[in-house]
Amino acid sequence: MPPNFDLEEAQKKHPIKYEDSMNTVLAQELLRYNALTSTVRQSLINVGKAIKGEVPLSLELEEVCTSLHSNSVPDAWHKRAYPSLKPLASWVQDFLQRLQFMRDWIDDGAPAVFWISGFYFTQSFLTGAKQNFARKYVIAIDTIDFGFEVVNLELGAADGEHDLSKPPEDGVYVHGLFVEGASWDEKKAALEESAPKVLFTQMKPIWVIPRKKVDLDRGHAYECPVYKTARRAGTLSTTGHSTNFVLMLWLPMQKKHKERHWVKKGVAMLTGLGD
Repeated sequence: MPPNFDLEEAQKKHPIKYEDSMNTVLAQELLRYNALTSTVRQSLINVGKAIKGEVPLSLELEEVCTSLHSNSVPDAWHKRAYPSLKPLASWVQDFLQRLQFMRDWIDDGAPAVFWISGFYFTQSFLTGAKQNFARKYVIAIDTIDFGFEVVNLELGAADGEHDLSKPPEDGVYVHGLFVEGASWDEKKAALEESAPKVLFTQMKPIWVIPRKKVDLDRGHAYECPVYKTARRAGTLSTTGHSTNFVLMLWLPMQKKHKERHWVKKGVAMLTGLGD
C-alpha cells in the first residue's frame, strides 16, 4: 500500500484559488482517498495480527479474511469506497491506478485530459468545471449547462482544431468512458451499432464545454446517461447527488436514427467496467 497523501504538501503546490476550483476538487479527492487508504491498510494489518494471534479475530476481520480468500472486496472497504463491481484483484489494480492519478496531479499539475474514471466523487469535478467558467465570465452558475464534443484523437495528439497535450480554453477534456449497447463511428462522428459480441467499447476523449443554457444547441443527438457502474442503480446522498448516476451526456446521432432507437437498446456510458 502506498502512503497517505501529504495534504499540506498538496496544498502548497496547489493552493485553493477563487479562479481555479480544480485545486479545491483535488483537496477534497485527497481527503476521500486518504480515508479509504487508511481503512484498507489498517484492516490488512489487523488481519495479519489476528492470524498471528496477537488480536482477537472479530466478525469484521473474519469477513475481510473470507472476502480476500474468495477474491471479493470486503464490505468494510466498500463502505468507504466509490461504487465498483470489480472483483478484488481488479479492484486493487484500479484503486492503485486512481492513487497514481492523484499523485501525478500533485507532482505534475492538473492533466490536460482528466481521467474521469479516477475521481472518487465525479460530480464535484464537473461542478468545478462549471465554477471555473462561471467565475471567469461572471455568470450565475445555475444558468450554465454542459455541451459535449467527441474528439477523434488519441491522448496527447493534436490537429488543427484540438490539442490534447494542453487543456482547452474553456471546459475540460476527459477520457476513460465506455459505451454500453452501441459504439462510436469516428468517420461519421456519430453513434453506431455495436459490433457482434462486443458489449462495451471505449469512448474517444470528450470535450466537456460549459455554456449558457440559452446558447446550447444540442442538434440531432441522443441524451445518453452516464453511470459509474453497469448496475445503473444508486441512492441519493445527502448532497442530492446519486451514488451511481453522473450526468446526461449528448452524443450526435446519424440522421437515419431517432433517439428512441438508442433508448430501446438501453445505450448508456460507464466510467468503469465490472471486470
